[in-house]
Amino acid sequence: MGEEGEMTSRERLKAALEHRPVDKIPLDLGSTPVTGISALSLSKLRKALGLEERPVKVHEPYQILGWMDEDVLEALEVDVVGIWLPGTLLGFRNTGRWKPWRYYDGTELLISEEAHFTEDDAGNLYSHPEGPGSRASAKLPKGGFYFDALIYQEPVEPERPDLEDFVEQTYPLLSEDDLRAVESQAEDLYDNTDYGLIGNFGGAGLGDIAIVPGPFLDRPRGIRDPEQWYMALVLHRDYIREIFELQTERAIRNLELYRQAVGDRIQVIFLSGTDFGGQEGLLVSPDLFRELWKPFYRRINDWVHRNTSWKTFYHSCGSVVELLDDFVDMGVDILNPVQISARGMDPKFLKERYGDKLTFWGGGVDTQRTLPFGSPEDVEREVRENTEIFGRGSGFVFNTVHNVQANVPVENLLAMFQAFDEVREVERWRRP
Repeated sequence: MGEEGEMTSRERLKAALEHRPVDKIPLDLGSTPVTGISALSLSKLRKALGLEERPVKVHEPYQILGWMDEDVLEALEVDVVGIWLPGTLLGFRNTGRWKPWRYYDGTELLISEEAHFTEDDAGNLYSHPEGPGSRASAKLPKGGFYFDALIYQEPVEPERPDLEDFVEQTYPLLSEDDLRAVESQAEDLYDNTDYGLIGNFGGAGLGDIAIVPGPFLDRPRGIRDPEQWYMALVLHRDYIREIFELQTERAIRNLELYRQAVGDRIQVIFLSGTDFGGQEGLLVSPDLFRELWKPFYRRINDWVHRNTSWKTFYHSCGSVVELLDDFVDMGVDILNPVQISARGMDPKFLKERYGDKLTFWGGGVDTQRTLPFGSPEDVEREVRENTEIFGRGSGFVFNTVHNVQANVPVENLLAMFQAFDEVREVERWRRP
């Protein structure tokens, strides 16, 4: 603890995760691929904050997310940073060496030296996961804000034993280079900073539809068409169950390796980004979730809780209120992004019903309507209201509902941070 009871960022995060009083509510921006900010918005934000002018690094290229340099973290008093594997969803790796990349509107950015793009006559950009000569795996439409996976679906017979191919391609065993990278980051950040730390593992996202098409692969095998994947959940349930079984075994093996690399230096592990909800309801039935996902997620969470001090972070967009009892039962500690605009996801209800069982990481302001299209006053009002609700009794990390998109007026970003800064430090958060 610092002077007059002031917590460090790491102490603040741990207290929030344990639902203990905090000196102020912890803030996250950029620690994960689902709590980040568009590189285009980050470029505008840096300028508005009066920071040194320099190109933003695009470290998560699939969504064109910007890297939070230390000066931004300090200016906004961010409490959490991420530990990242070198690989990206577009296949190339972040090596620490960067090259210039100019976005369509002229914004100067930086991207990994390993990135390889081609452009068609219409100005659309294509990413090639294994460099020149490899097949394009994703497309950035001209003027678009993120890449779309290109779907390559070879003929598949679900009875054919190609399960190992799918899992091996999609969730390979962590390499020595991967493990050295996360070990080095964890040691440096734990020893030399006071930030709270989250490990961006992600290898337990069973059926994550962002992963299924394999935008990081030159020649993906197995079911890769999202439409066929969703149909297979019903028509070929045993096939999917066997994939989940193999993936769970691989996830636990990789978690063992990850633990050896980072130990208890991290406080949180990002396990799954699989979306189960849409705007109006679930994408799968509760019964199907309980049959296909819940047993495997429980096994993974049980391993984490038996073998580490980490809290488990699960991301699911949409209206997932019908599954929250199951989330609690299977050992989920943290819910993200808390999509307050979806049916049934009312902040007051969520906090009253689950506030002592789950940590809400997100839900600070709606990124569908309020942040991009509301006035600064609308943003300020929503930030204050949601922080007041979710912050009671601790168990809350402030973040937007999913990533800050590219079309957000910088005035609204400034209004969000100013409103949160004014409410995050009030005395009530120090009491149970």
